[in-house]
Amino acid sequence: MSCGISMVKYILFIFNLLCSICGILLIVFGGLLFSNIHNIDDFAEALRTQQVPITMIVLGTVILLISWFGCCGAIRESYCMSMTYSILLFVLMIGQLALVIYMWLQKDKYLVIMGDVVEKAWERRTRRADYMDAIQISMECCGRTNFSDYSFQGYFPPSCCKDTNNCRPDTVYRRGCKAAFVEFWDRNSDIIKYAGLVIAAIEFVGFVFACCLANSIRNYRRRADY
Repeated sequence: MSCGISMVKYILFIFNLLCSICGILLIVFGGLLFSNIHNIDDFAEALRTQQVPITMIVLGTVILLISWFGCCGAIRESYCMSMTYSILLFVLMIGQLALVIYMWLQKDKYLVIMGDVVEKAWERRTRRADYMDAIQISMECCGRTNFSDYSFQGYFPPSCCKDTNNCRPDTVYRRGCKAAFVEFWDRNSDIIKYAGLVIAAIEFVGFVFACCLANSIRNYRRRADY
């Protein structure tokens, strides 16, 4: 095999190794964002309200599988696997760009959905308090609107204070969870969008290298047949 093919092969192998790491990180981060699932009702609710963590998990899994496919194609120097990998990478890139454009155009609608997450958690707090507790601990907030939402019960849940063993009116979080949750996703939506564009650009580079490798392998084999 020529020096040019070997160089492209190793570059593509390193690229896919890095993509595999990115895929694993997406899966882990998406899993950390995803709420606890206890039964089928929880799972159905999570599918409706937690679109970003689920998308991150699915996207990370797809990137991981395609990257490993690309690694195998580069190591084996297979024209068929390299072309299949390049096609899959191109489809993935288009899908990510479509997702980024959707988030860009539907940001207000998405933030409304994030607000509904807190509304649902507040409505279900008597049956499964872990949803509301998880939001209050992670966002450092208390109640749906503010800490006064708990005035009807005469005490604050431990998740409303940094010191869970000493939760009093003077130590409780003042900010409401709905505003805090929406502000969090409002700040981070731009990071997600720009990160998606960067990843898509990196995938385009990988697509070009995969096409070059597949073309070099095909030309080399044609010359070898003569």
